[in-house]
Amino acid sequence: MFEEASEVFDNMFKSSFPLTFIVFIPAVLILVSPLPAEAAHEFTVYRMQQYDLQGQTYGTRNAILNTEARTVEAEVLSRRCVIMRLAEFSYEEYQKALRQSAGAVVIILPKNMSAMPQDIVQHFMELEPEMLATETIVPVYFAMEDDELLSIYTQTLTSSSSQGSLSAAEVLLHTATANGFQMVTSGAQSKAVSDWAITSLEGRLAGVGGEDLPTIVVVTHYDSFGVAPWLSYGADSNGSGVSMLLELARLFSKLYTYKRTHAGYNLLFFVSGGGKFNYQGTKRWLEDNLDHTDSSLLQDNVAFVLCLDTLGNGDTLHLHVSKPPKEGSPQFSLLKELELVAASQYPEVKFSMVHKKINLADDMLAWEHERFGIRRLPAFTLSHLPSHRLAQRFSIMDSRSVSPSSRHGAGEPPAGPYVDVEKLSRNTKLVAEALARVIYNLTEKGAPGDLQIFTEQMVQDEQLSAVVDWLTAQPRAAQLVDKDSSVVSTLEYHLGHYLKDVKRHYVKADKRDPEFVFYDQLKQTMNAYRVKPAIFDLLLAVCIAAYLGVMYLAIQNFGVLYSVVRRITQPKTKTH
Repeated sequence: MFEEASEVFDNMFKSSFPLTFIVFIPAVLILVSPLPAEAAHEFTVYRMQQYDLQGQTYGTRNAILNTEARTVEAEVLSRRCVIMRLAEFSYEEYQKALRQSAGAVVIILPKNMSAMPQDIVQHFMELEPEMLATETIVPVYFAMEDDELLSIYTQTLTSSSSQGSLSAAEVLLHTATANGFQMVTSGAQSKAVSDWAITSLEGRLAGVGGEDLPTIVVVTHYDSFGVAPWLSYGADSNGSGVSMLLELARLFSKLYTYKRTHAGYNLLFFVSGGGKFNYQGTKRWLEDNLDHTDSSLLQDNVAFVLCLDTLGNGDTLHLHVSKPPKEGSPQFSLLKELELVAASQYPEVKFSMVHKKINLADDMLAWEHERFGIRRLPAFTLSHLPSHRLAQRFSIMDSRSVSPSSRHGAGEPPAGPYVDVEKLSRNTKLVAEALARVIYNLTEKGAPGDLQIFTEQMVQDEQLSAVVDWLTAQPRAAQLVDKDSSVVSTLEYHLGHYLKDVKRHYVKADKRDPEFVFYDQLKQTMNAYRVKPAIFDLLLAVCIAAYLGVMYLAIQNFGVLYSVVRRITQPKTKTH
């Protein structure tokens, strides 16, 4: 009976070759077909800056990512997504990934960046401008560390590191059996944002005693900047400047409410947008007031323009000027009053004047007062920083942090820039006292330097802290703050509470020759899928082909195979 069955199967398979595949191929496909892919992890990523400024391109020019993950330890990075951690980040390895035409770079940031070692934070702050200095076609993303992402990094690091120390056969086997991760972004390619409006705000306190009164202008910019817009919170630069301006507006609005203290100076307050992009808001505001109108406080009698920038820390204050003030001028009076108040009331503060000429050949102006200096208005910038080149003015590390003693132990400051509310309050009071002495001409009236116009209770630390907390609760990059933003509307509300004639000013880039161009797709969702490498598919195909070949030969020679099996398995008969 078995011999007959073998002949039937043998004839059936030999006479009908397609029947072989009809019978065996479905079984093979069922056994080797992969399960539907599931994302190992879904997380938010923040893309590096992409913008054009005065015809020059900056940052990354690509946003699409769909490639396999590697770390910099891997020998081949071409068309791979290179994952780095901030703790091990180096500019040389970053450049290595770019030179090898990596598919993308993802830099993992710690949850609490203020707890990072000071040298690592300082090193990264210094690298941020270099990363943005030239454009790159490689998408560069930043992600906040969590347990799942750290696990992905660890597995990828293990896979990438082991390849260099194994033999070729071991590498092939390890590659075929290892689990990989395919990194995929959900967004589209980035494109230029059209008709983006940068918003600035203006308000004033009118003086009393005549028509041609001198005007003091107090200016600050509210936007922040860093290597990634969605991570730019700008606590010290320039949340501290905005907080100080609002407090000055509140203090002098009280003085201007009463007839006895209503001074003969107009006070003009201006909160500008686009400060980190060569002070675009200030530039347009000056053009509107000086070129396109017949009546403006900026055209009449400007005593000086005081710009506030990065004032939330340190025991130094620097008055940055483009031209040293002449003796007897209002600018010289403010300089002397700042020196007097600092020496008499705050001896721990070291005050100095820093002179730097405007260099029109530079792509970027150093300080905001230079915008006014170009239009021949007397102006200077007050900051606790001695130079405009310091990296903390343009860093994602500039985030809100409480006092050193409450979070990091007594006497141990957190890494990176932060705002010390006590020092911000002290600096605010110092500036308010100096301005009041100029406005009321107290020095010429013989008032001593230690005379306090504003008591300790008048300068509200709680309000300063609340404003900084609110400003740093959301990123304020210029690309993210449109005319309908809550940042603009809240600033407008507070200015309107203290000042008169509060109004908005908008600046849009010229369509034919834009000075600035912003791009979208700055925040995306990234999925990390568990995958097998391409070599696994190749080996799997070889195994399937070998299996089918063996089955085909077995079927074609079924009779012979059956005879051999029968002969082997047939019990031997005993002979007598």
